Amino acid sequence: MPFSSLLRTVAASFVAGETTTEEIIARLSSTLGRRWRWLGPLAQRYVKFVSARTRPRHSEVVQFLRHDAGFRRAWSRHKNEISIEQWLSGPAQMQPVTAAAGWDLPAIESIGELAAWFGLTVSELLWFADLKGLGYRQKSEKLHHYHYRILPKPSGEIRLIEAPKPRLRELQRHILSGILSRIPPHPAGHGFIKGRSIKTFVLPHVGQHVILRMDLRHFFPSFRAARIQTIFRTTGYPEPVADLLGGICANCTPRDVWNKYGSESDYDCRWQARVLYCRPHLPQGAPTSPALANLCTYRADCRLSGLARSAGARFTRSADDLAFSGGADFGRHVERFSTHVAAILLEEGFDVHYRKTRVMRQGVRQHLAGVVLNQHVNVMRADFDRLKATLTNCVRLGPKSQNRESHSSFRSHLEGRMAFVEMINPAKGKRLRAIFDQIHWE
Repeated sequence: MPFSSLLRTVAASFVAGETTTEEIIARLSSTLGRRWRWLGPLAQRYVKFVSARTRPRHSEVVQFLRHDAGFRRAWSRHKNEISIEQWLSGPAQMQPVTAAAGWDLPAIESIGELAAWFGLTVSELLWFADLKGLGYRQKSEKLHHYHYRILPKPSGEIRLIEAPKPRLRELQRHILSGILSRIPPHPAGHGFIKGRSIKTFVLPHVGQHVILRMDLRHFFPSFRAARIQTIFRTTGYPEPVADLLGGICANCTPRDVWNKYGSESDYDCRWQARVLYCRPHLPQGAPTSPALANLCTYRADCRLSGLARSAGARFTRSADDLAFSGGADFGRHVERFSTHVAAILLEEGFDVHYRKTRVMRQGVRQHLAGVVLNQHVNVMRADFDRLKATLTNCVRLGPKSQNRESHSSFRSHLEGRMAFVEMINPAKGKRLRAIFDQIHWE
């Protein structure tokens, strides 16, 4: 039989289920009609190949077999004897990994079923997923799936807010409620997770001898479309379905977005941003992005949690903010520990923001995410005093005089800031609420 046909068939047997050696040997023996002696070593090499990745694509397995010396040697010796006794036929089926077998996810096994699940035609589904990146080359804003807003950072870098248009946002919310919200997050993650907050993020580190804070650069755009599609393949969706689900949750920023930003002096900044956002990535502003970011960081959370336990430390993460804390023993080796953390993050594909790395001991103010936690959780005094002064001036001079940033709903803005204080320190929040209730709103 042709070598290319054998490659595709053996690759299909590899990706047809779990990746334990015995299960792979059993499937290959059934496919080839015989338990060849070279199947065991081949299965072991494949297990080692996939140990550093999750649910590889069929094309990746074909390339692995094509370059595997043992497989090519077995083919050259037995090509006249090898035959396919049992072809893998029939429609694709849900094939979740062992951990995902108990998740209550909708069974979607074809592109047609996915279109029906969304209430779309197949053509509409392909348009929204845009796997070919046609939207990147469109000049008309009406043909774009997102609205764009560029926010300069104090450091000189750029943050791009990509807000999906109403119809795409509805599809993403359907994915969020129907699939992503049913996948359990890692215990160390606290950002964008129901029942967890900034307070739960910082509580494990209250009163610790030393706190290590680290930050990740370009958190959302660092997750590429291939990584997002891998999440959906891991949950069991066939490759074509996973690709379309990942395409709906990813975006490739059109080139003309950067031409409208800044002046000629900002050329370097625009060029760096264009390189970062030109490939399909996780858009900051889509409803699915926070949940997918947590899922894509799951393996890094596992590795960092294990590293922290081995060093007698605690670890939590809120989006791109990482926090480690421990006692005196941990404090003596915290600098070397931070180097190991950075190495793991680099291996997982993240960019560490070294300028924001801080080691805070008990002799200084220990703070995370705007919360002080030397003895107990508390808001920063400067932030509290500033908000209190704003509320007092609203009572004396009227709220319009204090809305210097032209918030469309200044009252909601103040209520949100007070809610944060009430969550962290209820006593201080009560004092602010008493002042707020005295404001005369027109």
